[in-house]
Amino acid sequence: ASLVVALAAVVSLGAQAPPSSPEPLTLVNASVVDVTTGAVRRGQYVVLRDGRIESVAATAPPMAAASRRLDVGGRYVVPGLIDAHVHIATPAAMRAALESGVTTVRSAGVSNFADVGLRELVKKGHLPGPDVLAAGYHVRPLPAVEAFMDAPDLGDLLRPGLTTPDALRRFVRMNLGHGVDWIKVLATERAGTPDTDPRKQVYSEAELAVVVGEASARGAGVLAHAHGAEGAAAAVRAGVRSIEHGSYLTDETLALMAQKGTYFVPTADVMNDLAEPGGDYDNAGLQRRGQMMKPVVVDTIRRAKAAGVRIAAGTDTAYGPDSIARIGRETSELVAAGLTPLQALQAATTINAALLKLERQIGQVAPGFEADLVVVDQSPVDRAQALLDPLLVVSNGRVALDRLSFAK
Repeated sequence: ASLVVALAAVVSLGAQAPPSSPEPLTLVNASVVDVTTGAVRRGQYVVLRDGRIESVAATAPPMAAASRRLDVGGRYVVPGLIDAHVHIATPAAMRAALESGVTTVRSAGVSNFADVGLRELVKKGHLPGPDVLAAGYHVRPLPAVEAFMDAPDLGDLLRPGLTTPDALRRFVRMNLGHGVDWIKVLATERAGTPDTDPRKQVYSEAELAVVVGEASARGAGVLAHAHGAEGAAAAVRAGVRSIEHGSYLTDETLALMAQKGTYFVPTADVMNDLAEPGGDYDNAGLQRRGQMMKPVVVDTIRRAKAAGVRIAAGTDTAYGPDSIARIGRETSELVAAGLTPLQALQAATTINAALLKLERQIGQVAPGFEADLVVVDQSPVDRAQALLDPLLVVSNGRVALDRLSFAK
C-alpha cells in the first residue's frame, strides 16, 4: 500500500501545472540609464510582459486591468547585473546573488553539476535566481574527486589525473555530456590556496588547444583561470574566450588579447578578500599574498584598458554566508583601477553580455530584451558604489526584491 501511495504522489507531482507567467508590470516615473552612452531618460514608463521588456517610453501605455504598477520615484533603472565568474552551488546562494542585483551568472566550476541543476530549476520557473550558464568541473591536472563519483567511467584517470590529450578530451566530453555551457580550464595554479604559486603554468599551449578544440566543436566557450604570464599567454594563443584573474599579464599578451578579442575578467575585488580577515578566505599566508598582488592587478587593469582589451566584471565568489564580494564592489575596484563609472557599469552589463554571446538578450533596458532590471537610488554612471544598494530587482519579469518604500 505504501508503494501505491508513493507512486500516486509522484504522479500527482508530475501532473502539476508549470509555473505561471509573470504578471505584466509597469515601472512608473523611472530614470532609465542607457548603459551604451550613459544618458539618462527621466519620467519613463517601462512595461514588462511575458518575461520581456515590451516598451520604454515617456508616455503612459494603456494597461490591462490585471497589470501591476510600481512607482520608482524617479530612481535609476539599469539592466540586471551580470556576474561572469561565480561558484554558486545552493539555492540560498542563488537568492543572495539575485538580491544583490545579479540576474545572470556564468559558473566557473562547482561539484556535482549543481550549476546545471540550478540553471534548469530557474529556467523552468521553479526557483528564484539568476539565469545560470554552467561549467561543471574544472579541467585541471587533479580534478575534484567528486568528478569521478559523477562519472565513474573516468575512474582510470583518478590516480594519474588529466595529463594527456586523450584524458583532456574525455574530461571535456564528460562535462559537455552533463549539459554544461562553458568549460573552465586552469592555465596556472591558484592564488586562493596558500601552498600554490599562481604564477606557475599548469598546461602547455598545445594542451590548452586540445581543450578549446574539443569544447568549440560542441559549441561551448572556454574560460581560462590564468594568473601567471606564461600560462595566460598560452591560453590566449590557444583560443580561450576569456582570461580570468590575469594578474601578471604582460603588455605583449594584452596586445594579443586586444587583437583576438579575448575578454579579461580580472576579479579585482578578490584580492581585497585575500588581504583582509574574514570573507571567503581567511589565512595569514593569503593575507600577505593579497597585499602583494593587489597593486599588481590594479596595474594590469590599467594597462589592459590602455591596450583596448574588453574588461568584464566577475566576483569569484560562491555568494555564501561569509562572502563580502559583490558586483558593486567589483565595479568600484575597476573604477579605482582607471575605468570610468560608465565603463565599469558596462563591464557588468553590455561587455559581459557580449562575452557570453547574449548581447541581443540581456544587458540593456530596451524593448525585446529580457525583463531583468535593477533600481538604485543614485546613478551608477556618477557613482559605481550605487550598485551595492539595489532597491528593486526584477528577474525574467518577476519581482525578486522590493525595497522601494520604507514608510510605515
